[in-house]
Amino acid sequence: MAPTCPSSNTQSVDQSSFWSSGNTNWDAHRIGWAVAGGCAAVTLIISCVSILQHCRNYNKPNEQRQVLRVLYMPLVYAIISFFSYRYFRSYTYYSLVESGLLQWSFNGLQLLLIEYVADTASGRDALKAMERKDKRPLPFPFCCWRFRPTKPYFMYTVKWSVLQYVIIRPACSIAGIICEAFNVLCESAGYSIYYANVYLEVIDFISISVALYGLILFYALTKDELAGRRPLSKFLAIKLIVMFTFYQSFVISWLEGSVIKATEYWTETNIADGLNALAICIEMVFFSAFMMWAYTANEYKIEGAPKTRIWRPLWDSINYSDFAVEIVGSLKFFVDYIRGKPSTHSGRRADAEFVNNHNKRMDFGQAFGVEGSTYPRQPRKSTAGGGGDGESRAIRPRSSYDEEVRLAPYPISSDSNLSDHPNQVGV
Repeated sequence: MAPTCPSSNTQSVDQSSFWSSGNTNWDAHRIGWAVAGGCAAVTLIISCVSILQHCRNYNKPNEQRQVLRVLYMPLVYAIISFFSYRYFRSYTYYSLVESGLLQWSFNGLQLLLIEYVADTASGRDALKAMERKDKRPLPFPFCCWRFRPTKPYFMYTVKWSVLQYVIIRPACSIAGIICEAFNVLCESAGYSIYYANVYLEVIDFISISVALYGLILFYALTKDELAGRRPLSKFLAIKLIVMFTFYQSFVISWLEGSVIKATEYWTETNIADGLNALAICIEMVFFSAFMMWAYTANEYKIEGAPKTRIWRPLWDSINYSDFAVEIVGSLKFFVDYIRGKPSTHSGRRADAEFVNNHNKRMDFGQAFGVEGSTYPRQPRKSTAGGGGDGESRAIRPRSSYDEEVRLAPYPISSDSNLSDHPNQVGV
């Protein structure tokens, strides 16, 4: 028979309401209610102002729908943390729901960065931007390995590093709620192998680490394309929330039983949970203000343009069909990759020397491929009877980017001074 968690969530005396006997007893518990509620209200106001500004200037839907999803993050955290403080007997359920909602902001940030990069590429295709990247080492701690961003599977792998968290985190939350209902989760037991909490924590830690690493990898690769869009601030706004909530929860749990002692109203576990929820409510005030600056709506305002209605932006931000499309598309690519479809594998590039010399300084003739260029050209491999030098055919610069365009002499009048110099030709 599986062990059940000993009760750590009850106490002989409970406080059922804020008001007691017609007056307010301002003990630590009720002061905590007031502080948590006040901070949640301030976060609500700041977040709603920022969200409303984007909704009224909804001029780039592909980007701003992701921005709105990120802006919901401190708002949701503050509201759920307040209720988890107020109804502390059900803290675990609120905490699991709160964690389950975190992954939408992660994927929203990734898709937003991809949209920014696509803005700098031809055809608004982020894959075109990757073609400009050279082989490079992975970020720490895997810097001993190198990767090539031009590989077909690279962008799908980066997307999936975050998309997997969209699936795994809600699954962990659902599993945690079920385990808590059957009294086998037992967060108060720490990381005991006899309860479900340790296994869910390990899965969640690995999943969120992969998601964060994917975001760091993509940011480091495309920081030149993201210049001027405050990418570091946008990334830190989410990263700091994750770090603060994770590490403060760890520290408070470690203090439980040694520094944190039970009182007349709360057990040690109740106090630890309450302190964590109260800290989150306070922190979200600052994070909501930071997000208002990092994800400013000013860059989307168009002078003289009419204000947009708020209902479509709000619907777009909660319509997660684009996530489903990304998940299905990524899975389809990897299935095709395993099956060995040619479109998912890249061959050796024939124009390696052209790429290697891309950054070298060229003169006018080399740049435009006109006659007289000293740009090195690779010999053609003969296709008849085994002739040729055996070297592979290389791609050469075209004489023009339009096959129908030809350079023509500039018309010169007969009485021009240049007529005395027949060797000069106007271009």
